[in-house]
Amino acid sequence: MATVELRFSALPEHVRTARLVAAAVARRAGVDEAVLDEVRLAVGEACTRAVGLHQGSGISAPVLVQLIEEEKQFSIEVGDEAPRAAPGDRAPGGASEDLDAEAEDDEMGLAVISGLVDDVEVTAGEHGGLIRMTWPTAAPIQATLLS
Repeated sequence: MATVELRFSALPEHVRTARLVAAAVARRAGVDEAVLDEVRLAVGEACTRAVGLHQGSGISAPVLVQLIEEEKQFSIEVGDEAPRAAPGDRAPGGASEDLDAEAEDDEMGLAVISGLVDDVEVTAGEHGGLIRMTWPTAAPIQATLLS
């Protein structure tokens, strides 16, 4: 299993670099060429979401992207350190409208990712969140020649 780790400051201008790196590593891992645009878009959406969560929470820690090449699949994990509170933990007052708007944007971003990626897992808690997206890879050339 090979893993490439990318950390970048939570700034929108770094999302493009993450997309380019993800597409290059996915291609090398054997992800179908026809799916690479979806990989780029999904990674861009996940990284943009993480950047927004960091900026909205005042977190200076970098966004973490792990590109994981396994035997028959390629996974990308985008992690953030923005804590998530349970819906009942909101403070009463005008800030709840801002939180509702942020939650709606967050749900929209997750919907876009789910539309692009068949195998996606989203986890979140008090120490941050993680989006794991997985794509199948082509069989190694040696294995198909020997069959």
